[in-house]
Amino acid sequence: MEDTKSRFKRICVFCGSSSGKKATYQEAAVELGKELVERKIDLVYGGGSVGLMGLVSQAVHDGGRHVLGVIPKTLTPREITGDPVGEVKTVSDMHQRKAEMARQADAFIALPGGYGTLEELLEVITWAQLGIHRKPVGLLNVDGFYNSLLSFVDKAVDEGFISPTARRIIISAPTAKQLVRQLEEYVPEHDEITSKLVWEDRLNYVSESEIAT
Repeated sequence: MEDTKSRFKRICVFCGSSSGKKATYQEAAVELGKELVERKIDLVYGGGSVGLMGLVSQAVHDGGRHVLGVIPKTLTPREITGDPVGEVKTVSDMHQRKAEMARQADAFIALPGGYGTLEELLEVITWAQLGIHRKPVGLLNVDGFYNSLLSFVDKAVDEGFISPTARRIIISAPTAKQLVRQLEEYVPEHDEITSKLVWEDRLNYVSESEIAT
């Protein structure tokens, strides 16, 4: 039987506030939630109970794990985000939301989503590239949803805009079980320049456990 003990205490999940047109997206959100429960990992996410966000958070909550939703005050009305799931932390704006989710999490996973999901995903990838954090970043590539994004990244590598080292920040897998396993095995790399960078605001984006490393 596979050892389900994880090195992660909490994973941040980025995903759509819509459910998407394919049932496989919704199924993947539920399966990811169940995988976190099986590995005894808590969830931090953008709050609310609508779309894929609601499915993954409810699955984690139903499994008995802690759910932390971080949401700007403007988005708290139920007609926008639905009923709260688990603990809710209200923040002032979108920038504070992302910083708080990043600080609380030990790793990041993106399910299918739209502009907001991509913006959150690319920011934590950029932070990793710059050495602001050393946390793994994964794409749950359901039915090849992220194939076009990965092709774009590979093209940027070929054209000299992204280094091969930075390309390896992104971990991709078609199933939750496979993705979490790869995140567990991830070892961060930094080039000679970024390894020497010192960020004054790094404490705003990392957990206490990472500060000690």
